[in-house]
Amino acid sequence: MRRQLTALVLGSSALAGSAALAQQPAPSDLVEKGRYLATAGDCVACHTAPGGKPFAGGLYINFPGGIGKLSTPNITPDRETGIGTWSDDDFKRAMHEGITKNGSYLYPAFPFPWYTRITDEDVRAIKAYLFSLEPVNAPRKPADIAFPFSIRDGLLAWRLAFFTNGRFQPDPKASEQVNRGAYLVEGLGHCGACHNGSKLVGASQWSGYLEGGTIDGWYAPNLSGDDKEGLGLWSEDQLFTYLKTGAAPGRAGVVAGPMRQVIEESLSKMSDGDVRAIAAYLKTLAPKPTYTPDVKSDFKSASTAPGADTYLNRCVACHRPDGQGQPGAIPALAGNGAVLAKGPETVIRVILGGLDAKGEYAAMPAVGVGMTDAEIADVTNYVRQTFGNQAPPTAEPGQVATLRAETQTMLAGNAPCATVADPALAEALSRADAAGQLKDVKAEQILPRVATLLPAVRQAAPQAGSAELVNGLTATFCQAADRAAIGLDWPTALGTFAGVVYGQLKNPSRVEK
Repeated sequence: MRRQLTALVLGSSALAGSAALAQQPAPSDLVEKGRYLATAGDCVACHTAPGGKPFAGGLYINFPGGIGKLSTPNITPDRETGIGTWSDDDFKRAMHEGITKNGSYLYPAFPFPWYTRITDEDVRAIKAYLFSLEPVNAPRKPADIAFPFSIRDGLLAWRLAFFTNGRFQPDPKASEQVNRGAYLVEGLGHCGACHNGSKLVGASQWSGYLEGGTIDGWYAPNLSGDDKEGLGLWSEDQLFTYLKTGAAPGRAGVVAGPMRQVIEESLSKMSDGDVRAIAAYLKTLAPKPTYTPDVKSDFKSASTAPGADTYLNRCVACHRPDGQGQPGAIPALAGNGAVLAKGPETVIRVILGGLDAKGEYAAMPAVGVGMTDAEIADVTNYVRQTFGNQAPPTAEPGQVATLRAETQTMLAGNAPCATVADPALAEALSRADAAGQLKDVKAEQILPRVATLLPAVRQAAPQAGSAELVNGLTATFCQAADRAAIGLDWPTALGTFAGVVYGQLKNPSRVEK
């Protein structure tokens, strides 16, 4: 069974051949290094169809929730159907930024949120190895993805909110061995793709790092140092042996499911030093117990209730399947006072109008603008009756229609743009020429513009908190941006912009010149 949520899912049009100069063969030592790194990343697992030629693609990836399926691409150097026309920079951009040769966005099924941590040298070596392979003419199999997930431009909001571009940074307090293990776990190994607590937001820093989670009907265990659920009682030797062989003396059970393939095709073929480094790093992780008996959830039993599909499509990436949100960033719905109130009005209004950033919490987009009254009523009742909540399910489409007419906010795009109340922040925005920088911005330019603009604003207004910066910059964007040129509907553009400002505050990107 393959690790189906870790495939390199490139845009179909990105694989079309284009005029390019023939590339010179790479040095043999670089090719051999790339072969080893591709093995460490287990690239062959996802890029080989059952019975197909290695790396020629064709394996179908099934997305959860009935969203559909997508085939993996051919990554041999075939110039017509593979990556034979890709330059080093094209390949690096895909690996580090999740953007294809033709500029389209990659689905986060491809683990670029982890591969962004790989060094430039290692990325170049992997490409050299792939280009040393025999070209295979293997056209991309057709995708079958439900709307709106079939529109790749819709991935912009996700990536701006949850993806941070940046290379691995060693811990100066850790040993060279532990840092090597961390580099492999966080980068090529992309262990969090299966072992993070929440994978719907990709590589988000709010994903429950290695605390365990379900994947393709299997449970990827907790890898923290917790004695009950994690690796606390494992010795480094036991863990090393298990990673190399799939079993360990003194530990019950043998490897099964997707991890079996990982060991067979990847870990067992890696050097003892690298596998030992992975074990050493994992043994440094603090305990993260995840069992919380005081929180009850009936999400599973309610998964077919009215509103469940809307929650999956509109809410789950941020609020999680269990309604627990993202600690310190997105509030939980489980046990939330507003959700548990006698009436549903507050929930409906938040869905319709969104929320400005508050304290250390992110802004919430006005997701209800694109939803029907019935969808909003159903999802409101759903969250009020799920995750252990027992509020009365009294929301009705007519009530939503009434509140829709009454709810006018900047984030919904039906109210005037807010103004910046703090004079010092307003002055800082003016000195940084924020309005000028954002006047002609397009959707794909939001991240680099914010990444460049935000440090100057923060330096000029050091007293401004996270929420003030998010709200102030979003208000400036609202006032200055050319709405017709942005490339997104206006409420989506506002929500996306607020999300990327928040993301840059928490995890700044390094913008390459």
